[in-house]
Amino acid sequence: MFDFDLIIIGAGPAGLTAAQYGARANLKVLVIEQLTVGGQALVIDALENYPGNITQKSGFEFAMDLYNQAENFGAAFITGEVVSVKKENDFFAIELSDGSVKKAAAVIIATGSKPRPLGVPGENEFSGKGVSYCATCDGPFFKNKKIFVVGGGDAACDEARFLSKLTTKVVLIHRRDAFRAQKSLVQRTLENPNIEVRFNTIIKEIKGEVKVKSLLLADVLKGASYEEDADGVFIFAGTAPQSKLAAELNVQLDENGCVITDHKMATNIKGFYAAGDIRSGTFRQVVTAAADGATAAHNAAGYIDELKADIR
Repeated sequence: MFDFDLIIIGAGPAGLTAAQYGARANLKVLVIEQLTVGGQALVIDALENYPGNITQKSGFEFAMDLYNQAENFGAAFITGEVVSVKKENDFFAIELSDGSVKKAAAVIIATGSKPRPLGVPGENEFSGKGVSYCATCDGPFFKNKKIFVVGGGDAACDEARFLSKLTTKVVLIHRRDAFRAQKSLVQRTLENPNIEVRFNTIIKEIKGEVKVKSLLLADVLKGASYEEDADGVFIFAGTAPQSKLAAELNVQLDENGCVITDHKMATNIKGFYAAGDIRSGTFRQVVTAAADGATAAHNAAGYIDELKADIR
């Protein structure tokens, strides 16, 4: 009736943990990832706050451990873009961009989120030409350059600190008068001699020719605007959930577009679960994503067992 017991869409920490727990429950598991295994974890320079990770592995190393563990337990992985998810009777039909269709008794969506753009003039034009959303990916191109970082959360502070290893000219700007990041991160950021912090500051425009040359900045308290030379700008202004597939299945979303679940990670569509950054109300950390994935897989396994018993 179906090809797999459980299909997991997305291979970040939530999806990879779900794959491990699903496979250990003797389910036939398939993980579909559009891009690269690891998700948002790949941009983490040193995963210093994951319990037990005392060697502070990079996000890439940690993700590869999760992947190898899930594969060793029997989970299968394919690369592809899911274009639709439909529920047909007691199973789900997942269509990929190549026209193939995979069927499963249950689905866990763990597609995470993507960087939220600032929406200022010049941002799109200079994306990849001085505008970046990933310091560990693009930071080495800006060694000894003048770099601006935008944001006030954990990601902005973390990435500014990473970039400060590459240059002495990091300017971290935040539209408010205080960071919302964890206090330990804030303290280390403020004490870093290579990072200049400017509160109550926004970018109004990104300027350049072939690549970024300057930024039009504004002091939100004084209302004054000024232009300043810049070689690059790294934007960490929050994330947006990648919940289009869930929305098209009529899964209930919150006002921010995140998937609403119960404590079992179950959605309003029976057999359809969500885990990680795509889920509403979650504390967005690697450890909570992994917990979501484990919980979703555990409860999906129970649902699948009941479904198979009913079919028999």
